Amino acid sequence: MSFLEEIQRRRTFGIISHPDAGKTTLTEKLLLFGGAIQEAGAVKNNKIKKTATSDFMEIERQRGISVATSVLAFIYKDKKINILDTPGHKDFAEDTFRTLTAVDSVIVVIDVAKGVEPQTEKLVEVCRMRSIPMLVFINKLDREGKDAFDLLDEVEQKLGLHVTPMSFPIGMGYDFQGIYNIWEKKLNLFSEKSKTSITESIEFTDVSNPDLEKAIGVKAANTLREELNLIEEVYPPFSREAYLNGELQPVFFGSALNNFGVKELLDAFIEIAPSPQPKKSEERLVDSKEEKMTGFVFKIHANMDPKHRDRLAFVKIVSGVFKRNSPYLHVRHGKNLKFSSPNAFFAEKKEIVEESYAGDIVGLHDTGNFKIGDTLTEGEILNFKGIPSFSPEHFRYVNNADPMKAKQLFKGLDQLMDEGVAQLFTIEMNGRKVVGTVGALQYEVIQYRLEHEYGAKCTYEPLQVHKACWVEATNPKNEEYKEFLRVKQRYLAKDKQGQLVFLADSDFTIQMTLSKYPTVKLHFTSEFK
Repeated sequence: MSFLEEIQRRRTFGIISHPDAGKTTLTEKLLLFGGAIQEAGAVKNNKIKKTATSDFMEIERQRGISVATSVLAFIYKDKKINILDTPGHKDFAEDTFRTLTAVDSVIVVIDVAKGVEPQTEKLVEVCRMRSIPMLVFINKLDREGKDAFDLLDEVEQKLGLHVTPMSFPIGMGYDFQGIYNIWEKKLNLFSEKSKTSITESIEFTDVSNPDLEKAIGVKAANTLREELNLIEEVYPPFSREAYLNGELQPVFFGSALNNFGVKELLDAFIEIAPSPQPKKSEERLVDSKEEKMTGFVFKIHANMDPKHRDRLAFVKIVSGVFKRNSPYLHVRHGKNLKFSSPNAFFAEKKEIVEESYAGDIVGLHDTGNFKIGDTLTEGEILNFKGIPSFSPEHFRYVNNADPMKAKQLFKGLDQLMDEGVAQLFTIEMNGRKVVGTVGALQYEVIQYRLEHEYGAKCTYEPLQVHKACWVEATNPKNEEYKEFLRVKQRYLAKDKQGQLVFLADSDFTIQMTLSKYPTVKLHFTSEFK
């Protein structure tokens, strides 16, 4: 296969949703269709002892939530599909925002009973900002839920999307009989007996065919015909161009737990979803079809295998081919590195790959060379944009609970912060460490992982900080800036990159500081240069 054909057959996408809308279950079922795993383990179902393939951290298994972004790949109908399953929990939103920089399209999962939830709104906003093509999957149709048209309205109004249904449910919850696939003009029926398997799909190129009554009953057949007419009048026909530009979002209905509507979603997805897209760097736009390899680190995961202290840097390849044992320039360090065992993720197995193409995600073993946002190239100086650190919302001092293990604690904190789990600030005056996180659950995760992976114990102490503001001095030599440093010294810290940060205790303090020191600028993300 030629280099360009390889790139054309890649589909790299993320799955986003509010916690518990069935995102991990959908990921599992997609892997099942790709033949990548033999049986899917639903997150909540205790009868199946196999836990979900994509949740590998102990804390995730205990709570039934996804904390880390996992990468899974499989081949389906000769397309190479890379899925990034993102954390649904809002305390890990930052990880999800970063993951969205590495995908070419997104599937948004919505729970039929709960409709559009706050976390979904936040994530969709990020996708809209970057005009990422989105596809909506309305899940859990085997339960009682909202009316299909009401849901479509809610998606349009709350998420600001323009939708067009590609499939439509026949009944819901107890009366659920199946789905009419508008895209392929087929009827898929739910088998009555087991409520989990699907009977063969029946083609209905013409819905006015009287056989429809035999299949689903007179009442349901009439309702379906009316609804399909209404869809034709109200919603625009699907246009791939509008979808790729982020202007139109196709909607599918189904039940991931019962495998229902998942295959239809996947079949349509591989046909319409974009192959790897160009990406902006600070220097220029990089096209995926360029011959030379470029890529960036969007995530770092320490201790994928607790027995071996290893860190994996997840690299999204933007253009060209990544080859094992070839030297690549680490742009920030300005030195060449070789990788003898680059990993690809194939369902639950990591395997060493010789070549990876634009669109793929490669895991590189890292001894501390990488930070989130680092770029690898074949020599060109490039810096990919759009991987910011946001100001955390919770702040606590970290204290060492075991004086004998100070070294382990610092090493553990250092590595976990490189992963982007949270941010570390060091107070200038006394060198005390402050951990800032987006959500409170992360403190538990940090404590748990420090103890189980690094053998270090820590305690926390509350700290009254409202926001971390990155400081930019328009004129570092003037008296005003020196006065700012002197007056505010108790509240000044350095982040991991050594940038100066002002830890403000309230909005009022921020406003007062800005009016008192007009030449000092304060930013709420680290990416202001």
